[in-house]
Amino acid sequence: MLTANYLLTSLVVVLIPGAGVLYTISTALARGRRASFHASVGCTLGIVPHLVATIFGLAAVMHAGAVAFQGLKLAGVAYLFYLAIATWRDRRAFAVQPAQDRDPDDARSIILRGLLVNVLNPKLTIFFLAFLPQFVDPADPSPLRQLLGLSGIFMAMTLAVFIVYGVLAHAFRQAVIESPRVQSWLRRGFASVFAALGAELALADR
Repeated sequence: MLTANYLLTSLVVVLIPGAGVLYTISTALARGRRASFHASVGCTLGIVPHLVATIFGLAAVMHAGAVAFQGLKLAGVAYLFYLAIATWRDRRAFAVQPAQDRDPDDARSIILRGLLVNVLNPKLTIFFLAFLPQFVDPADPSPLRQLLGLSGIFMAMTLAVFIVYGVLAHAFRQAVIESPRVQSWLRRGFASVFAALGAELALADR
């Protein structure tokens, strides 16, 4: 059931910087506010498979199955390292690109990357397995409706918070564009954090 405790816990979880937040911020700095919105949408959509798995009980199977978990974890590790390498090697200057930001193909690419960032994170599945059931009223005749409602609220909160992160990053974008040195350090920083997240996921226990 919806409680203040659920809202507060969800907000804390969403606010904690992770791969999705990092991807949204880096997209805002590199490509602008519109692109950061697309990144936020992609990261939010990446939560859907984890929520669906939890709702239909598949998360319990994944939690118990070492092979399934390891396979998803390795895919997530590989993708985070791919983002780290791609970010490190990208030497294009950050620039204002209003036309490109409105390109439908470009928007789809940004959304797809954001989706992959979160869909390839097995921690989300295990988190929801342990998190959502705590707020379901066992006396309710329709627990599925409760889960769907709570999941929808979490996703809406994720989208809103990520959009705010993108807007804040965009506010500092002009200063970044005017300093090639800042751009270089930011790219290295983002690449290092992506790599660190990949290493953390690789070393994570089930």
